[in-house]
Amino acid sequence: MSFGGSSSVASGAKRPFEYGRTHVVRPKGTHKATIVWLHGLGDNGASWSQLLETLPLPNIKWICPTAPSRPVSVFGGFPSTAWFDVADLSEDAPDDIEGMDASAAHVANLLSTEPADIKLGVGGFSMGAATALYSATCFAHGKYGNGNPYPVNLSLAVGLSGWLPCARTLKNRIEASPEAAQKASSIPLLLCHGKADDVVLYKHGERSADALKANGFSNVLFKSYNSLGHYTVPEEMDEVCKWLTANLALGTKSS
Repeated sequence: MSFGGSSSVASGAKRPFEYGRTHVVRPKGTHKATIVWLHGLGDNGASWSQLLETLPLPNIKWICPTAPSRPVSVFGGFPSTAWFDVADLSEDAPDDIEGMDASAAHVANLLSTEPADIKLGVGGFSMGAATALYSATCFAHGKYGNGNPYPVNLSLAVGLSGWLPCARTLKNRIEASPEAAQKASSIPLLLCHGKADDVVLYKHGERSADALKANGFSNVLFKSYNSLGHYTVPEEMDEVCKWLTANLALGTKSS
């Protein structure tokens, strides 16, 4: 199932972003959790929705939006579907706070209409993983990068072949309040990265996991894959399924 694009602006953002088509994978069993899954740079929501539909996770509803097309610095300013602008695919890159806030707000908006008893999560691949991890830090801090309140109660986040944006300012954001530190310590995060990744280098994924752990995110699992490049494989998706089942308490079979 899919529905058309929409214009979404993070609270306080100056320019609208035109989002593409959103694809939804309905749960085949009892609906217990909803996860927004974010594609990588230049991709769209359709490709990941087709993969996610094959996973043995009947209690999860997947929402797969498509990022806006915008000029991307790493492509010399040529337009591509991107959750934010990026000059370098690493945690050392300059941070496009406005773009990340807009995409994090889009994720929050998609989750905000889910039933109150449904657990909520966000995940993604590459730049989508970066946006998912940024959303997790906004949840812990209780605010977007622009200072506006983050409205959704996230249960977990997953990042495949990605990196952590705004790592340099994470310490100050988490130490801002006891509530932020408590949220950071409680939210489960799964990071997976291939050692043969030549797009987002393995060291960036490893450093991102280390930065999260060093700043109070104590429930972080980092999984590495020796021969994996910048893509996913069944072994990695099996790990994602196992981790989601455990952390969303999906162990009991429902139909």
